Amino acid sequence: MFYNQGYAGATAARRYAAVHSGSRTEGATPHALVRILFDELLLALDAAALAERQADRMQVSDKQARAMSILFALESSLDHDKGGDVALGLAQIYREARRLLLVGAKERVAEPVDKARAMIAEIADAWNQIG
Repeated sequence: MFYNQGYAGATAARRYAAVHSGSRTEGATPHALVRILFDELLLALDAAALAERQADRMQVSDKQARAMSILFALESSLDHDKGGDVALGLAQIYREARRLLLVGAKERVAEPVDKARAMIAEIADAWNQIG
């Protein structure tokens, strides 16, 4: 079925994404859930950078909020007692990524978002190699 770019198409796309996301998380292991968060975060960062390049303020705001939420979720899931210095290092990276997102939005440029994405991609790649 084909949808146009109007309201109905956007609504259908959001519903499909919600169903897809729900099916991915249902029954997933904790490791797989973190992998999903990284995947979703990278998509949000890519979309935020693209929207910034296209000067689409609404999309920038939406994707930045999504990325921020995921970064907060990743940071809050860290176990500082068991993770020690690794957890501390990841928390600092997540905070830096959030800072870069804010800089990009404030200055209306994509480069800080690209830097945040590169940092997160490195962690995501390492996480995928563990699993």
